[in-house]
Amino acid sequence: MINFTLRQLRYFDALARHGHFGRAAEACSISQPALSVQIKELEDTLGAELFERAARQLRLSAFGEEFLLRVRDILRSVDELGDLARAHRSQLVGRLRIGVIPTVAPYLLPAMISSLTRANADLDIHVRETVTPKLIQELADGRLDTAIVALPVSEPSMEEIPLFEESFVLVRPLEDQAKPVPSKDTLREMRLLLLEEGHCFREQALSFCDMGSVRPREILDGSSLTTLVQMVGAGIGVTLIPEIAMSVETRSAAVSIARFQEPQPSRTIGMIWRKTSPIARQLTEVADVVREAAGQLRATAAA
Repeated sequence: MINFTLRQLRYFDALARHGHFGRAAEACSISQPALSVQIKELEDTLGAELFERAARQLRLSAFGEEFLLRVRDILRSVDELGDLARAHRSQLVGRLRIGVIPTVAPYLLPAMISSLTRANADLDIHVRETVTPKLIQELADGRLDTAIVALPVSEPSMEEIPLFEESFVLVRPLEDQAKPVPSKDTLREMRLLLLEEGHCFREQALSFCDMGSVRPREILDGSSLTTLVQMVGAGIGVTLIPEIAMSVETRSAAVSIARFQEPQPSRTIGMIWRKTSPIARQLTEVADVVREAAGQLRATAAA
């Protein structure tokens, strides 16, 4: 009979995810030698190598790839057993793993976490900030309980709950403050600063400008909204940001804000989770708290 531990499976999953012993050990909060020992013991127990090891490269073996699929099914099922127990409690307790897209996280997180912990002091909130495709994959793999993203995601396996809608505003140099707000046609002719590829907000901005997947010469990429706004302040171009980011990102930059004529470009921010999640009822209550926190944040910003 082959015997291995659940802890070894989690270590193996982490190493497969990170592709690096040091980063996987850090993610698992153990030392690198201890992780190496556990992986070696797992391989000895299985009688097969899970990884191909080269001087500076680590990749799954053919057996490791097949084994990983089964391991993730097992880990997801184990996590759902814990969720099943939590689902029978009146309030959500313990670890809550929330993913948030980068164009929401810095602005909503302080108010959101404060409201959630005030509503339930027994929550242990873990936050993961990354782009939507990664959040959806991590939700599907059971590594997240829920995620805050721009809707719709149109994933049949995911439940979608709207939280709030927000408009996009135009950020331009301070000296342009008195100029007319450009139309979409005019905006296409300007030097437009956008987030790098992979961010859904980039695609939403391109869609508003009727640019689709076309990449005009005058589009420049940035890694964050902060970078884009500072570039505008330096006179490099103009950009679009969501309302939720407006007060934070413009307070230390020499820029002006302008609103587009109706219909204004906008997006819907919402929460998603697996339809099969045993804590779906509690996540609906979490969504109510997050929605209220977002409403208070936006009301304060508008005041």
